[in-house]
Amino acid sequence: MIRILTLISGLALMGACTQTQLYEEPENLGEFKLRVNYAFADKAVKGPVSRDATPEEWTAAIQNAVDIRLGRYEGAQDYDIGISLEGYMLAPPGVPVVFNPKSTAIVLVNVYDVNKKEFIAKGKQFQVLEDTTGGSALKGSGHARTREEQMSGLALKVADRVEEWLAEEHQDNGWFDRRPNLIQPLDSTEVTQNPA
Repeated sequence: MIRILTLISGLALMGACTQTQLYEEPENLGEFKLRVNYAFADKAVKGPVSRDATPEEWTAAIQNAVDIRLGRYEGAQDYDIGISLEGYMLAPPGVPVVFNPKSTAIVLVNVYDVNKKEFIAKGKQFQVLEDTTGGSALKGSGHARTREEQMSGLALKVADRVEEWLAEEHQDNGWFDRRPNLIQPLDSTEVTQNPA
């Protein structure tokens, strides 16, 4: 728990410079298709001075973001994604320049291959920071955004990072490559008729 609180505190004071969009160009995920999207937040540690958020709110935000990002892939092989929120800090209103913390979240990610009935990844950790906009840079995240906006932004960052990671693993390690035993639909032009 101390380690998570330390990470949350450190990340909350860092800056972010890129803007993550809700809909971005899809990655190359081979035959990936999302079957089930699990999210858990019951054991999440709330960072110091964080705004409050319920596990149910976090679960809904993460599942929604993952559905948008990973639910669009229509490969022929099913995978389940499980994301556990380990810790978070939703920045409260602060004093711009002097004290202007950033919202942050720490998650663990599992990937399950449905056909093989095995995990291909367990407990992969990611730490994300909310994007900085013109408004939040000047006024601070706690002044510029509601806690719901902060949660949605962090959930999107989590989904975005997971999507990028899956694409990296597909390219480097062959995750989601087409399996040789995958049954393919017959091409109607190749079907031969039995002579009468």
